[in-house]
Amino acid sequence: MAKGILGRKIGMTQIYSENGDLTPVTIIEAGPCSVLQLKTVEKDGYEAVQLGFLDKPRRLAIKSERGHVAAIGSKRAKLKGDSASPKADCEPKKFVREIRGSADGLEVGSNLAVDCLDGVIAVDVVGTSKGRGFSGVMKRHNFSGQRATHGVKKCHRHAGGTGMSAYPSRLFKGKRMAGQYGNTQVTTRNVKVVKVDPENNVLLIKGAIPGPNGGYVVVKETNKV
Repeated sequence: MAKGILGRKIGMTQIYSENGDLTPVTIIEAGPCSVLQLKTVEKDGYEAVQLGFLDKPRRLAIKSERGHVAAIGSKRAKLKGDSASPKADCEPKKFVREIRGSADGLEVGSNLAVDCLDGVIAVDVVGTSKGRGFSGVMKRHNFSGQRATHGVKKCHRHAGGTGMSAYPSRLFKGKRMAGQYGNTQVTTRNVKVVKVDPENNVLLIKGAIPGPNGGYVVVKETNKV
């Protein structure tokens, strides 16, 4: 079975091991998650488990979100006589993601808790990095900037020349310049699992993960050896 769960970042702290070693950890509220859908090779071309995390108020959920988790009926389905796919029969969810892998042992409507990661040594964490807006080259790419004296006038933090001469008379793609910084999907690979606490739905992993406190994350068993 694919080992993974959805959650949100609570914050960072540090804990001491039994021999006195200090370890920085990130606290993740992991689950419980509802199994909304099971993808199969025969029907979808791949195997995956679709999970939902945290209830969304029905007044804020659109009809397609409500119909995805519970049967609400439609004239079109009645006319066509389609057999409805199984529903989780739960509240709409705020955060919905798929985790690739076998769905053996899971059913639509069941719940997945953090204890599914028991025995997992390391995980991959997928999150959205903090958005920093339109940033210059010094902040975005760690440029050193230009000299503070000797002819440099009011452009100390500028990128400098980017020209490519008469040939090829253009800039190559990927040139490091000012622009949007952050607010992108980031995956932190092969992070050690420090502690799994099923009673409080808490997962402690070593080090930092992408995103702000309260940001949604996907935690899944790493395929790194």
